[in-house]
Amino acid sequence: MVEAGSLIRSLSGKTAARNFHSFVINEIGAGIVSGKYPVGSVLANDATMMETYGVSRTVLREAIKTLEAKGMVEARPKVGTRVTPPGRWNFFDPQVLFWHFDAKADERFYHSLFDMRSDMARRAATLASRHRTAEQVRVMKYWVHQIDIADGLALAAQAALEVQTAIASSSGNPLLQSGLAVVEFTLALAAQAQIAGRIEPAAASQAGLYGELVAALETSAGNDAVDCLEAIAERDRQTVFGNTAWLAQRKLAD
Repeated sequence: MVEAGSLIRSLSGKTAARNFHSFVINEIGAGIVSGKYPVGSVLANDATMMETYGVSRTVLREAIKTLEAKGMVEARPKVGTRVTPPGRWNFFDPQVLFWHFDAKADERFYHSLFDMRSDMARRAATLASRHRTAEQVRVMKYWVHQIDIADGLALAAQAALEVQTAIASSSGNPLLQSGLAVVEFTLALAAQAQIAGRIEPAAASQAGLYGELVAALETSAGNDAVDCLEAIAERDRQTVFGNTAWLAQRKLAD
């Protein structure tokens, strides 16, 4: 299980400790996304996989069950464990997106995530402007301040994710909250593009955009909030696709 914020924290080298169960899930899941285990292929039998990863049958089978729950494999008696097509994968699962983040760049996939983020942003901003509470606005303002004083892009992105999380929560729509993994992926991608390109946008500029957004939510100015949240998402999209050298390098990643 990957916790919210894990992907962005990984940009600064802060990753959670692994146990055998998570190790096997990550190895197989990343292998599927990278193409090491192609769609339609059948994974090796238990004995081979146990030897490959140095784990017990119980750990291996629990890992396979977890991957089945994510829609990435299908285990059938007398057939084995087959890798399923991407159309069946749960792309709202943070761990599935984590594996895609570490894989070779896929511009079409990145665009699809930004499109989804923009669609969710419109609805989230509209609902949040109607339903936010004073306490939720206070939390948003706190994290906007953290963006302003952040020492580094990874910390600024983490604070931005907290603002986005508060907005999704204040929308009252659980589906928007479950889509936060998409938001985190795109925030992390934009931060990595900035870090790679040594682009250090003024913290005040980033905080300013989020500050305008929170101000619009506080005054229930729904249309203004929508415009602000869409502008933030589009800025991140341009940051990612504007760094062509970094994208080309990611396409060559192992």
